[in-house]
Amino acid sequence: MDWANTVEKNQAALTRIVAMLIAMVEMGTGSMAAILPPSLYREVSRMLLPVESAVRRLIAMAARGLKVKPAPPRPMPKGIAFATKSCGGQIAFQLFDTRQRFSLSSRSRAAATANPRIHFFADSPLVPLFQPRRPAESPVPEPDDTIDATRLGRRLAAVKMALENLPQQARRLARWKARRGRMQKPTFLSPFRPGPPPGHRKEAIEEIDFVLRQCHGLARDALHEDTS
Repeated sequence: MDWANTVEKNQAALTRIVAMLIAMVEMGTGSMAAILPPSLYREVSRMLLPVESAVRRLIAMAARGLKVKPAPPRPMPKGIAFATKSCGGQIAFQLFDTRQRFSLSSRSRAAATANPRIHFFADSPLVPLFQPRRPAESPVPEPDDTIDATRLGRRLAAVKMALENLPQQARRLARWKARRGRMQKPTFLSPFRPGPPPGHRKEAIEEIDFVLRQCHGLARDALHEDTS
């Protein structure tokens, strides 16, 4: 397989999609909007999640067979982190999927402090404490309601930076894998979480759905070749 050509094609597709998302957020202002209407915020967030997943898998393809010198141990940034002023204030793109948490501890604590459930089949003035609650009227959002889009703008800037500096991100991933390999009991070794990638949809509808599917399969092949 021509890995270089494959990486280049998917990089071009993702760059085009990210440029479209940034244009949606800027909305003619020429700069990243700090606040967005709820509908636009949800639409950009929905598309950005599979874009981030596809970019992580593109980086894994670019890092295929890459050997780097072990870097000195240092704490890894959680999520999106800003570097110090001496580093130019660059944004760090998260190289690994956020893991899903499956815990029953919260349910156990809730069960331990739960009160007995008493059901009444009819309203009674004798027990006003247990009268059924009337459904509260949900407030109708005003047309000028907005949502803080600061974090969304940082995520867009991070994914744009990663696409523009793909070789650098590939070296970051190679160093990340080397550090994980030296750990005695790492939490996880693969940058990808088990199962479908974040943002995956069963039925591909938009371009990003097809790009994510292709990048996910190719990135798993690339990781398998590195570990075989």
